[in-house]
Amino acid sequence: MTRNYLVTGGAGFIGSNYVHRLIQRNEHVTIFDNLSRAGAPRNVDWLKSQFGDDAFRLIVGDVRSADQIAEAAKDADIIVHLAGQVAVTTSVTNPRDDFEANALGTFNTLEAARLSGRDPIFIYASTNKVYGGMDDVKLTEEATRWLYADLEHGCPETQPLDFHSPYGVSKGAGDQYVRDYARIYGLRSVVFRQSCIYGPRQFGIEDQGWLAWMTIAAVTGRRITIYGDGKQVRDVLHVEDLLNAYDAAVEKIDVAKGQVYNMGGGTRNVMAIWAEFGPILERLLGKKIEVARADWRPGDQKVFYADFRKAQRELGWEPKIDLEEGIEMLFNWVKENRELF
Repeated sequence: MTRNYLVTGGAGFIGSNYVHRLIQRNEHVTIFDNLSRAGAPRNVDWLKSQFGDDAFRLIVGDVRSADQIAEAAKDADIIVHLAGQVAVTTSVTNPRDDFEANALGTFNTLEAARLSGRDPIFIYASTNKVYGGMDDVKLTEEATRWLYADLEHGCPETQPLDFHSPYGVSKGAGDQYVRDYARIYGLRSVVFRQSCIYGPRQFGIEDQGWLAWMTIAAVTGRRITIYGDGKQVRDVLHVEDLLNAYDAAVEKIDVAKGQVYNMGGGTRNVMAIWAEFGPILERLLGKKIEVARADWRPGDQKVFYADFRKAQRELGWEPKIDLEEGIEMLFNWVKENRELF
Protein backbone atom coordinates (compact mmCIF):
# COMPACT_ATOMS: atom_id res chain seq x y z
CA MET A 1 0.00 0.00 0.00
CA THR A 2 1.39 3.41 -1.01
CA ARG A 3 1.50 5.92 1.85
CA ASN A 4 1.89 9.70 2.01
CA TYR A 5 5.16 10.69 3.69
CA LEU A 6 5.98 14.23 4.77
CA VAL A 7 9.70 14.65 5.45
CA THR A 8 10.60 17.95 7.07
CA GLY A 9 14.22 18.77 6.37
CA GLY A 10 13.89 16.34 3.48
CA ALA A 11 16.61 18.08 1.46
CA GLY A 12 19.17 17.58 4.21
CA PHE A 13 21.62 14.75 4.71
CA ILE A 14 19.37 12.22 6.47
CA GLY A 15 16.24 13.49 4.73
CA SER A 16 17.52 13.17 1.17
CA ASN A 17 18.75 9.64 1.84
CA TYR A 18 15.35 8.70 3.25
CA VAL A 19 13.45 10.35 0.40
CA HIS A 20 15.61 8.39 -2.05
CA ARG A 21 14.66 5.15 -0.29
CA LEU A 22 10.96 6.04 -0.11
CA ILE A 23 10.73 6.94 -3.80
CA GLN A 24 12.47 3.69 -4.71
CA ARG A 25 9.66 1.76 -3.05
CA ASN A 26 6.95 3.93 -4.65
CA GLU A 27 5.80 5.90 -1.61
CA HIS A 28 4.27 9.36 -2.14
CA VAL A 29 6.78 11.86 -0.72
CA THR A 30 6.55 15.55 0.13
CA ILE A 31 9.77 17.34 1.07
CA PHE A 32 9.25 20.35 3.34
CA ASP A 33 12.50 22.33 3.59
CA ASN A 34 13.59 25.97 3.64
CA LEU A 35 16.72 25.05 1.61
CA SER A 36 18.86 27.22 3.89
CA ARG A 37 21.79 24.81 4.24
CA ALA A 38 24.37 24.85 1.49
CA GLY A 39 23.92 21.21 0.51
CA ALA A 40 20.11 21.24 0.37
CA PRO A 41 19.63 22.53 -3.21
CA ARG A 42 22.31 20.05 -4.36
CA ASN A 43 20.44 17.20 -2.70
CA VAL A 44 17.18 18.25 -4.39
CA ASP A 45 18.96 18.34 -7.75
CA TRP A 46 20.41 14.90 -7.05
CA LEU A 47 16.99 13.44 -6.26
CA LYS A 48 15.58 14.96 -9.46
CA SER A 49 18.49 13.51 -11.46
CA GLN A 50 17.77 10.07 -9.99
CA PHE A 51 13.99 10.01 -10.36
CA GLY A 52 12.81 12.99 -12.40
CA ASP A 53 11.25 16.32 -11.47
CA ASP A 54 7.83 14.83 -10.68
CA ALA A 55 8.96 11.98 -8.42
CA PHE A 56 8.29 13.99 -5.27
CA ARG A 57 6.60 17.19 -4.14
CA LEU A 58 8.84 19.99 -2.87
CA ILE A 59 7.45 22.67 -0.55
CA VAL A 60 9.93 25.41 0.23
CA GLY A 61 8.73 26.34 3.68
CA ASP A 62 9.78 26.80 7.28
CA VAL A 63 8.63 24.85 10.34
CA ARG A 64 8.67 28.12 12.29
CA SER A 65 5.50 28.99 10.36
CA ALA A 66 2.54 27.12 11.90
CA ASP A 67 0.39 27.82 8.85
CA GLN A 68 2.94 26.54 6.35
CA ILE A 69 3.59 23.24 8.12
CA ALA A 70 -0.14 22.70 8.82
CA GLU A 71 -0.90 23.00 5.12
CA ALA A 72 1.92 20.62 4.22
CA ALA A 73 0.85 18.02 6.81
CA LYS A 74 -2.87 17.86 6.06
CA ASP A 75 -2.65 14.72 3.86
CA ALA A 76 0.31 12.99 5.55
CA ASP A 77 0.08 9.41 6.80
CA ILE A 78 3.64 9.49 8.17
CA ILE A 79 5.56 12.60 9.26
CA VAL A 80 9.32 12.31 9.63
CA HIS A 81 10.48 15.45 11.43
CA LEU A 82 14.13 16.12 10.65
CA ALA A 83 14.10 19.90 10.13
CA GLY A 84 15.97 22.01 12.63
CA GLN A 85 19.09 23.85 13.64
CA VAL A 86 21.79 21.23 14.00
CA ALA A 87 24.94 22.69 15.59
CA VAL A 88 25.80 23.19 19.26
CA THR A 89 28.17 26.08 18.51
CA THR A 90 25.55 27.91 16.42
CA SER A 91 23.06 27.55 19.27
CA VAL A 92 25.50 29.23 21.64
CA THR A 93 26.02 32.11 19.19
CA ASN A 94 22.34 32.57 18.35
CA PRO A 95 20.09 30.84 20.91
CA ARG A 96 16.88 32.54 19.72
CA ASP A 97 17.16 31.13 16.19
CA ASP A 98 18.03 27.75 17.66
CA PHE A 99 14.95 27.81 19.93
CA GLU A 100 12.59 28.87 17.16
CA ALA A 101 13.86 26.26 14.69
CA ASN A 102 14.00 23.34 17.13
CA ALA A 103 11.53 23.84 19.98
CA LEU A 104 8.92 25.99 18.24
CA GLY A 105 9.39 24.20 14.92
CA THR A 106 8.78 20.83 16.54
CA PHE A 107 5.74 22.15 18.42
CA ASN A 108 4.29 23.52 15.17
CA THR A 109 4.86 20.20 13.41
CA LEU A 110 3.25 18.26 16.26
CA GLU A 111 0.22 20.55 16.18
CA ALA A 112 -0.02 20.10 12.42
CA ALA A 113 -0.07 16.33 12.96
CA ARG A 114 -2.60 16.49 15.81
CA LEU A 115 -5.01 18.76 13.97
CA SER A 116 -4.80 17.03 10.58
CA GLY A 117 -7.44 14.46 11.56
CA ARG A 118 -5.45 11.66 9.89
CA ASP A 119 -3.78 10.12 12.97
CA PRO A 120 -0.35 10.18 11.31
CA ILE A 121 2.71 8.33 12.55
CA PHE A 122 5.27 10.88 13.79
CA ILE A 123 9.01 10.11 13.77
CA TYR A 124 11.25 12.62 15.57
CA ALA A 125 15.01 12.90 15.19
CA SER A 126 16.26 13.83 18.65
CA THR A 127 19.90 13.77 19.78
CA ASN A 128 22.21 12.25 22.36
CA LYS A 129 22.90 15.83 23.50
CA VAL A 130 19.75 15.62 25.66
CA TYR A 131 21.86 13.61 28.13
CA GLY A 132 24.25 16.54 28.57
CA GLY A 133 27.77 16.01 29.85
CA MET A 134 26.78 13.01 32.01
CA ASP A 135 29.09 14.44 34.67
CA ASP A 136 27.90 11.90 37.26
CA VAL A 137 29.05 8.96 35.13
CA LYS A 138 32.53 7.65 35.87
CA LEU A 139 35.01 7.50 33.00
CA THR A 140 38.25 5.63 32.44
CA GLU A 141 41.12 6.95 30.32
CA GLU A 142 43.01 4.66 27.97
CA ALA A 143 45.89 5.42 25.64
CA THR A 144 43.71 6.54 22.72
CA ARG A 145 40.22 6.97 24.19
CA TRP A 146 37.92 7.75 27.09
CA LEU A 147 35.32 5.12 28.03
CA TYR A 148 32.48 4.67 30.50
CA ALA A 149 33.75 2.91 33.61
CA ASP A 150 30.48 1.18 34.51
CA LEU A 151 28.07 1.43 31.54
CA GLU A 152 29.09 -1.78 29.82
CA HIS A 153 26.64 -1.39 26.93
CA GLY A 154 26.71 2.41 26.72
CA CYS A 155 24.21 5.08 27.73
CA PRO A 156 20.66 3.72 28.23
CA GLU A 157 17.39 5.59 27.68
CA THR A 158 16.97 5.64 31.48
CA GLN A 159 19.96 7.97 31.89
CA PRO A 160 18.65 11.25 33.40
CA LEU A 161 18.22 14.09 30.95
CA ASP A 162 20.55 17.03 31.54
CA PHE A 163 20.25 19.53 28.72
CA HIS A 164 23.60 21.25 28.17
CA SER A 165 23.90 24.07 25.61
CA PRO A 166 20.98 25.86 23.96
CA TYR A 167 20.96 23.13 21.32
CA GLY A 168 20.52 20.43 23.96
CA VAL A 169 17.69 22.43 25.54
CA SER A 170 15.84 23.12 22.27
CA LYS A 171 16.14 19.54 21.01
CA GLY A 172 15.26 18.24 24.47
CA ALA A 173 12.13 20.38 24.53
CA GLY A 174 11.09 18.84 21.22
CA ASP A 175 11.98 15.37 22.51
CA GLN A 176 9.70 15.78 25.53
CA TYR A 177 6.87 17.38 23.55
CA VAL A 178 6.88 14.45 21.14
CA ARG A 179 6.70 11.99 24.03
CA ASP A 180 3.93 13.94 25.72
CA TYR A 181 1.80 14.20 22.59
CA ALA A 182 1.70 10.39 22.62
CA ARG A 183 0.56 10.39 26.25
CA ILE A 184 -1.91 13.28 26.15
CA TYR A 185 -3.27 13.15 22.60
CA GLY A 186 -2.58 9.55 21.59
CA LEU A 187 -0.32 10.68 18.73
CA ARG A 188 1.57 7.71 17.32
CA SER A 189 4.95 9.34 17.89
CA VAL A 190 8.44 7.86 18.26
CA VAL A 191 11.61 9.59 19.46
CA PHE A 192 15.04 8.56 18.21
CA ARG A 193 17.93 9.98 20.26
CA GLN A 194 20.56 9.83 17.58
CA SER A 195 24.31 9.58 17.96
CA CYS A 196 26.78 10.50 15.21
CA ILE A 197 25.09 9.66 11.92
CA TYR A 198 27.25 9.65 8.78
CA GLY A 199 27.11 8.68 5.13
CA PRO A 200 26.77 10.04 1.57
CA ARG A 201 25.05 13.36 0.84
CA GLN A 202 26.44 14.72 4.13
CA PHE A 203 27.99 18.14 3.55
CA GLY A 204 29.57 18.26 6.99
CA ILE A 205 30.89 21.47 8.51
CA GLU A 206 33.26 21.90 11.43
CA ASP A 207 30.58 22.27 14.09
CA GLN A 208 28.21 19.62 12.79
CA GLY A 209 28.84 16.23 11.20
CA TRP A 210 32.43 15.89 12.42
CA LEU A 211 33.18 12.59 10.69
CA ALA A 212 32.05 13.85 7.29
CA TRP A 213 33.70 17.25 7.87
CA MET A 214 37.11 15.70 8.67
CA THR A 215 36.83 13.37 5.69
CA ILE A 216 35.92 16.25 3.35
CA ALA A 217 38.70 18.42 4.80
CA ALA A 218 41.29 15.65 4.41
CA VAL A 219 40.35 14.96 0.78
CA THR A 220 40.18 18.65 -0.19
CA GLY A 221 43.25 19.80 1.76
CA ARG A 222 41.49 22.01 4.32
CA ARG A 223 42.77 22.59 7.85
CA ILE A 224 41.34 20.31 10.54
CA THR A 225 41.14 21.63 14.11
CA ILE A 226 40.90 19.16 17.00
CA TYR A 227 39.10 20.54 20.06
CA GLY A 228 40.03 18.94 23.36
CA ASP A 229 42.42 16.01 23.49
CA GLY A 230 41.12 14.11 20.45
CA LYS A 231 40.41 11.10 22.64
CA GLN A 232 36.74 11.92 23.14
CA VAL A 233 34.70 8.93 22.04
CA ARG A 234 31.55 8.66 19.93
CA ASP A 235 29.61 5.78 18.49
CA VAL A 236 28.95 6.23 14.79
CA LEU A 237 26.01 4.92 12.78
CA HIS A 238 25.72 4.77 9.01
CA VAL A 239 22.65 6.56 7.67
CA GLU A 240 21.30 3.39 6.02
CA ASP A 241 21.18 1.72 9.44
CA LEU A 242 19.32 4.71 10.87
CA LEU A 243 16.76 4.56 8.05
CA ASN A 244 16.25 0.87 8.77
CA ALA A 245 15.25 1.92 12.30
CA TYR A 246 12.77 4.49 10.99
CA ASP A 247 11.21 1.83 8.79
CA ALA A 248 11.10 -0.66 11.66
CA ALA A 249 9.31 1.87 13.89
CA VAL A 250 6.70 2.56 11.20
CA GLU A 251 6.06 -1.13 10.62
CA LYS A 252 5.92 -1.88 14.36
CA ILE A 253 4.16 1.33 15.41
CA ASP A 254 1.87 -0.48 17.86
CA VAL A 255 4.99 -1.33 19.86
CA ALA A 256 6.99 1.82 19.10
CA LYS A 257 4.38 4.54 19.68
CA GLY A 258 5.15 6.69 22.69
CA GLN A 259 8.63 5.19 23.01
CA VAL A 260 12.14 6.66 23.03
CA TYR A 261 15.02 4.78 21.43
CA ASN A 262 18.73 5.47 21.59
CA MET A 263 20.02 5.20 18.06
CA GLY A 264 23.74 4.75 17.55
CA GLY A 265 26.42 2.29 16.59
CA GLY A 266 26.85 1.06 20.16
CA THR A 267 29.98 -0.45 21.63
CA ARG A 268 30.88 -2.26 18.42
CA ASN A 269 31.15 1.03 16.49
CA VAL A 270 32.95 3.26 19.00
CA MET A 271 35.83 5.51 17.99
CA ALA A 272 37.94 8.35 19.39
CA ILE A 273 37.33 11.34 17.13
CA TRP A 274 40.98 11.88 16.23
CA ALA A 275 43.29 9.58 18.20
CA GLU A 276 41.62 6.61 16.46
CA PHE A 277 39.82 8.14 13.48
CA GLY A 278 42.91 10.09 12.39
CA PRO A 279 45.01 6.99 11.61
CA ILE A 280 42.11 5.45 9.64
CA LEU A 281 41.78 8.65 7.60
CA GLU A 282 45.54 8.86 7.04
CA ARG A 283 45.58 5.27 5.79
CA LEU A 284 42.77 5.94 3.31
CA LEU A 285 44.40 9.21 2.19
CA GLY A 286 47.86 7.67 1.96
CA LYS A 287 49.64 10.45 3.86
CA LYS A 288 50.05 12.15 7.23
CA ILE A 289 47.47 14.81 8.14
CA GLU A 290 48.65 17.86 10.10
CA VAL A 291 46.01 19.25 12.45
CA ALA A 292 45.58 22.35 14.60
CA ARG A 293 44.69 22.08 18.29
CA ALA A 294 42.26 24.12 20.39
CA ASP A 295 40.51 24.02 23.77
CA TRP A 296 37.30 22.13 24.57
CA ARG A 297 34.04 23.73 23.36
CA PRO A 298 30.80 24.22 25.34
CA GLY A 299 28.64 21.11 25.34
CA ASP A 300 31.41 18.75 24.22
CA GLN A 301 31.04 15.34 25.85
CA LYS A 302 34.18 13.35 26.58
CA VAL A 303 32.27 10.15 25.93
CA PHE A 304 29.03 9.15 24.35
CA TYR A 305 27.98 5.81 22.98
CA ALA A 306 24.47 4.50 22.97
CA ASP A 307 23.00 1.39 24.50
CA PHE A 308 20.66 0.40 21.64
CA ARG A 309 19.39 -2.84 23.17
CA LYS A 310 15.86 -1.46 23.58
CA ALA A 311 15.58 -0.92 19.81
CA GLN A 312 17.12 -4.34 19.28
CA ARG A 313 14.59 -5.96 21.60
CA GLU A 314 11.43 -4.10 20.54
CA LEU A 315 12.09 -3.29 16.86
CA GLY A 316 14.35 -6.18 15.89
CA TRP A 317 16.95 -3.60 14.83
CA GLU A 318 20.73 -3.49 15.02
CA PRO A 319 23.50 -1.86 12.95
CA LYS A 320 24.58 -3.79 9.86
CA ILE A 321 27.39 -1.60 8.49
CA ASP A 322 30.52 -1.71 10.62
CA LEU A 323 32.66 1.31 11.33
CA GLU A 324 35.61 0.78 8.99
CA GLU A 325 33.40 -0.35 6.09
CA GLY A 326 31.16 2.67 6.48
CA ILE A 327 34.06 5.13 6.75
CA GLU A 328 35.62 3.75 3.57
CA MET A 329 32.26 4.11 1.79
CA LEU A 330 32.04 7.76 2.88
CA PHE A 331 35.67 8.45 1.93
CA ASN A 332 35.14 7.02 -1.55
CA TRP A 333 31.94 9.06 -2.02
CA VAL A 334 33.76 12.27 -1.08
CA LYS A 335 36.65 11.44 -3.44
CA GLU A 336 34.29 10.68 -6.31
CA ASN A 337 32.31 13.90 -5.72
CA ARG A 338 35.06 16.43 -4.96
CA GLU A 339 33.38 18.99 -7.18
CA LEU A 340 30.53 19.22 -4.64
CA PHE A 341 32.86 20.60 -1.98
